[in-house]
Amino acid sequence: MKATIWHNPKCGTSRKTLAILENLSKVDVTVVEYLDQPPTTEKLAQLYKDAGISPAEGLRVRGTDAKERGLCDGDADTVLAAMATDPILIERPLVETEKGVRLCRPQDKVLEIL
Repeated sequence: MKATIWHNPKCGTSRKTLAILENLSKVDVTVVEYLDQPPTTEKLAQLYKDAGISPAEGLRVRGTDAKERGLCDGDADTVLAAMATDPILIERPLVETEKGVRLCRPQDKVLEIL
């Protein structure tokens, strides 16, 4: 099985999720460090749709200026555009497999799509 993780190596939850993926021999992992390679608004919209969550639910508030910018109450297009421009606003980690997408907080949520 192939899995793609949108990963921030400075995030403990992201590192733990990646470790779960790497320790499973059946998983071929692609790591995207999204702060260096941010996804497009279209890719983000697809990820959140496939995860069954709204862009606002995928918004990282802690450690960002999302509240001050009014993004917590923003419409989907505004939130997605802000995330694509400033990827620190993307809550992590997101993992995509052929079985779906999960925002892996906590990290064990990744098991739902393996």
